[in-house]
Amino acid sequence: MSESDPMTMDEDERDGFLGSGGTGVISLSTGEEAPHSTPVSYGYDAAESVFYFRLANEPGGAKGNLSGRAVSFVTYGNDDGWKSVVATGQLEQTTEESVATESLQGLERVHIPLIDIFGKPPREVAFEFYRLVPDELTTRTETRTEP
Repeated sequence: MSESDPMTMDEDERDGFLGSGGTGVISLSTGEEAPHSTPVSYGYDAAESVFYFRLANEPGGAKGNLSGRAVSFVTYGNDDGWKSVVATGQLEQTTEESVATESLQGLERVHIPLIDIFGKPPREVAFEFYRLVPDELTTRTETRTEP
């Protein structure tokens, strides 16, 4: 394998890298426009391979209606070499009856970091909870070659 070929993580490595939560970038489809991309915090349920998001969604905001939107989510890090995970699929609002019970169980297994970036106390920000059951989940990890 050449130096530029990406390596992938196995399921245990991927789940270890994702942990129970962290930060990344979510990109929301917008039709003809460029996707709306924004940094977010996430929770990850390794038991079900599902991501959870606490998304600020102010009325009239740039994100628009989120439920059912096609998304891609990327998280990456460089603890012991570069690694990344990309998940694609559709957002599901956790309050919808069809996913509420599963979501409550999954939310008990995750930690979504609360990051204060809104210029006002987080308790004053309108948050909604969503989950992403990936249609596709890909990984990459840096290869280490001898000089």
